[in-house]
Amino acid sequence: MTMNNKQNLGFYISLTGTVLILLWVGYYKFTPTEAAAIQPLVSNHPLTYWMYNIMSTQVVSNFIGIFEITTAILILVGLKYKIIAKIASLAVIVMFLMTISYLFTTPGTWKHVDGVPITNFFMLKDIMYLGFGVTFFQYSNS
Repeated sequence: MTMNNKQNLGFYISLTGTVLILLWVGYYKFTPTEAAAIQPLVSNHPLTYWMYNIMSTQVVSNFIGIFEITTAILILVGLKYKIIAKIASLAVIVMFLMTISYLFTTPGTWKHVDGVPITNFFMLKDIMYLGFGVTFFQYSNS
């Protein structure tokens, strides 16, 4: 991918933000508070509900945290090795497609306030991270 200096700056800002968020949120997954908070999301999703049948709430959260932290590290390593960048970008794309899909699979996620549909807006930020994943995939193919 050929980028001019302005695009390059934006790419590295979004890369840094994505890595920081993945490290921070991944680390937070090791807490009982976050494990309990994500349980309704994970347990109501058709692709992840089964995890609680074989693992405890905390172990599921830890597993997701490890995936997030590993993905952050792969992004950084991917700056040097394009094949790792491709793997990291696919992990980012899958991860953020999953989190966005929780908006549609978790009961009670959407509410109407004054006639306006609202949701847990923290998940909507994942649209931007999904965009970074696509950009990083393009980078891995350059």
